[in-house]
Amino acid sequence: QLQLVESGGGLVQPGGSLRLSCAASGTGIIFSRYAMGWYRQAPGKQRELVATITTGASTNYADSVKGRFTISRDNAKNTVSLQMNSLKPEDTAVYYCNAEIGYREYWGQGTQVTVSS
Repeated sequence: QLQLVESGGGLVQPGGSLRLSCAASGTGIIFSRYAMGWYRQAPGKQRELVATITTGASTNYADSVKGRFTISRDNAKNTVSLQMNSLKPEDTAVYYCNAEIGYREYWGQGTQVTVSS
């Protein structure tokens, strides 16, 4: 019912910035009713929460990204974004967009972020 497509990943030097976007689509979906989040998974590691934003636009962040990353949503455009500043090599991972409503959870295909000099 809901499709999520991430974009904006790439290669960036330490200290640089990237902005990830996630576009939601689907017949009859009401985007504003979905809680949204960004997760990431590095090779050999568990998928971890990066940031979430509720239907009321409340946010929370992993301690490792707090102060550097900002999650936002644009309900008019059915998008959620992750602004990533002061990137570190340890931020390297595949970043996934997540949507949750009721009993259902949806994931995007992921976008690779590589932080390296």
